[in-house]
Amino acid sequence: MIDIIITSYKEPKATVRAVQAFLKQKIPGDFRIFVVDPFPEVEKFIKTNIKNKNVHFILDPGEGKSYALNMLFQDYGSQNKEDIFIMTDGDVYVSENTVQEIIKTFKDPQIGCITGHPIPIDSRKIKYGYWAHLAFAGIHKVRQHLSKERKFFECSGYLFAIRKGIILDFPLETSEDSIIPYLFWKKGYKIAYTEKAEVYVKNPDNWHDWLAQKIRNVKAHENLNKISPEMPRTKSFFNEIKQGFFFSLTFSQSIKEFFWTLEFFPARLYMYLKSFKELKKGHPYNDGWRETEIHSTKPLD
Repeated sequence: MIDIIITSYKEPKATVRAVQAFLKQKIPGDFRIFVVDPFPEVEKFIKTNIKNKNVHFILDPGEGKSYALNMLFQDYGSQNKEDIFIMTDGDVYVSENTVQEIIKTFKDPQIGCITGHPIPIDSRKIKYGYWAHLAFAGIHKVRQHLSKERKFFECSGYLFAIRKGIILDFPLETSEDSIIPYLFWKKGYKIAYTEKAEVYVKNPDNWHDWLAQKIRNVKAHENLNKISPEMPRTKSFFNEIKQGFFFSLTFSQSIKEFFWTLEFFPARLYMYLKSFKELKKGHPYNDGWRETEIHSTKPLD
């Protein structure tokens, strides 16, 4: 059984597109698609626009993405390690080969957790779109290397998959795409980067939304120091400098992009400093559905 979990937040049109991207695929065997959203109007929109017995709606209690995933792991988990959970979001959509590529990767019994390949749909002709392309290209390079070397790395919450029957829950105080891979790693499983399984992402297009999204991500990752201090970190301030500085300088293709790269460095520094300051003042990561709605990442709604 393949269970596809799409967590969304009041973005019905985009969520319909996310569901349809899976329904168009040739999925061998039994599968279910669960849309998890805290708004009843999204359920009505889904049921009106999608007539398929494999698509189910679950009204989320509104406690956060990690809470919702824990709930589904326990309700629909199994002891069969050949069964799979595939997780993605309602504001993104996947490539037509995604499920087949994930199944192919799981043929290796040592693989317990798989991450897909996020692709920004933003234009490089604007600064925030360029920043998205730069950041995604950097993490793509890192994941390629670590996956090839069979070393630990964190996954992407935009698209990742796990074997059922290995873990039934995980801590809520950090991002699921960081802690879940590590729980598999501790049990002796490897992490794989299935880069042919692509997921298309709309990123923030203004300073307010960009900063809010990134600060929330930093806070989630900093909580790992408390939850699993021994966990190898692939996303951190120092790793970003070590692995990304020179790569960033060579990424630009024009004078304008090079100038945007130079602006990217102080923006990232400010984002980290603000995140650490807020944490110090007692404003920790919160797994609520969004502390601040990131309006510019809603592609259709």
